[in-house]
Amino acid sequence: MVFANIDIHAYEDMVDFHIFGEDTKIFGKAVTVHFLVNEIFMVFFFGIATKEITESVLPGGALNPMRKAINPLMGTLGGVIGPAGLFFLLAWVFYGGGDDFSIVANGWGIPTATDIALAWLVARIIFGASHPAVNFLLLLAVADDAIGLGIIAVFYPDPEFPVEPSWLLLVAAGMAVAYAMRRFQVPYWPVYILIAGGLSWVGLVKSSIEPALALVVIVPFLPGPTSTPGMFEEEEQEYPHTHPGGAEAVLDDQLPGETVQNTQELHHRHAPLDHFEHQLKLPVDFGLFFFAFMNAGVAFASITQVTFIVLVSLIVGKTVGITLFSWLGARFGFPLPEGMGTKHLAVAAIIAGLGLTVALFVAGKAYEDPAFQDPAKMGAVLSAGAAVVAFVVGRILKVKDGPDE
Repeated sequence: MVFANIDIHAYEDMVDFHIFGEDTKIFGKAVTVHFLVNEIFMVFFFGIATKEITESVLPGGALNPMRKAINPLMGTLGGVIGPAGLFFLLAWVFYGGGDDFSIVANGWGIPTATDIALAWLVARIIFGASHPAVNFLLLLAVADDAIGLGIIAVFYPDPEFPVEPSWLLLVAAGMAVAYAMRRFQVPYWPVYILIAGGLSWVGLVKSSIEPALALVVIVPFLPGPTSTPGMFEEEEQEYPHTHPGGAEAVLDDQLPGETVQNTQELHHRHAPLDHFEHQLKLPVDFGLFFFAFMNAGVAFASITQVTFIVLVSLIVGKTVGITLFSWLGARFGFPLPEGMGTKHLAVAAIIAGLGLTVALFVAGKAYEDPAFQDPAKMGAVLSAGAAVVAFVVGRILKVKDGPDE
């Protein structure tokens, strides 16, 4: 933001710099610094996020049995309905009856998505890396953004790259290839990522759906542990290989819910799923700086009612919507993950109000007129304040001390 406000032209030139020349394109998209970070690097971030969700549904995970995942998914629904509804209400309060109401109302999709990267990092700081609230928020944010991407595709289509659903067959092909490699016990994660992940990425690009999510449907097929001691646990996992005379063992290539029927010999080495996370976690953590740099550079513009509408819809709408829907889910028999109580839910809902980069992206799609787009982007940037609010509330409620009784 400092760089962008000192020299916005220099900032934009850096972000839009064509690495291999202006004529180089991939499936019609220019290979800029922004493209490499947002549509290639972020593939690996979402892949690692998916790895955490995959392990959270295993025995010992925060979302096992699977019915526990219903609660965060209900929270996801509240995290879309709440801010969208509040956005329409505030738009009517400030612009109702005027000519600008329909223009402003078109931005209702801006506060519906959560910035997964920042929400995950903030949650790990506030709750601690292994707290079940982190996995709860992670699943909620991924599902939330999946809905957000659908909203973008349906309500804010790119006229240059219209959505072509038929190309999603390549994504399905990538999943089939990943499953086949798993059944043949392919032990190297790069093979899954390059072949199956590559098919998925091309399918999403050609269908004009966010390609950063390419590994979300591939990573769950990587052979991994059958139970989890917690997030980013450094203890060695064992990955077996078939051996005719081996002893009875737990199958590490088992999908959640599969039955173990093989006799295996255990070797002391990380499973492919563990290797994937351990070898990429540090580069991905480092690369998140560049992700923020490429997306959060917004020049300060006039703050209008639109700024207020976006900001309040993100923080208040998300907090109320997620907390209410998840609370109702618990009352209907779909409990929060073990170790997570109402106070953790409330703080996680506040963190989900971090729209920032995702909201910035949608704002650029929703408004063409800078008179509305710039204030909307300011509201998205200011939503970073949700992290401060969540930190203060988390300290007051002592969310690291254990669940509500």
